Amino acid sequence: MVYRLGFADSRRQARQLVRHGHIILNGRKTDIPSCAVKVEDVIALRERSTNTEYYKMVAEQIGDKIVPQWLSLDPETLSGRVLAPPSRSDIDLTLNEKAIVEYYSR
Repeated sequence: MVYRLGFADSRRQARQLVRHGHIILNGRKTDIPSCAVKVEDVIALRERSTNTEYYKMVAEQIGDKIVPQWLSLDPETLSGRVLAPPSRSDIDLTLNEKAIVEYYSR
């Protein structure tokens, strides 16, 4: 979610931001990158992180980022909300689902 909201330029960078404690989920600090989020959860950058150079850079560039339809972003507060779970068409990876099912059905 951190990557999809535009807080990071890559998935690896997003994981690092979460692991270092710069992200809050529903008002509580989280440091688990694989944390499951639900509809109506709020993801934001932590207030203590607002004085870093990275925060200033993200605040300048957040308007150029494209956010998926199933997420909403508030560029003023640098927070986002999950509006709905993503559908199969929202995922940008090309997967051969039939091959995965065949592999695991052995």
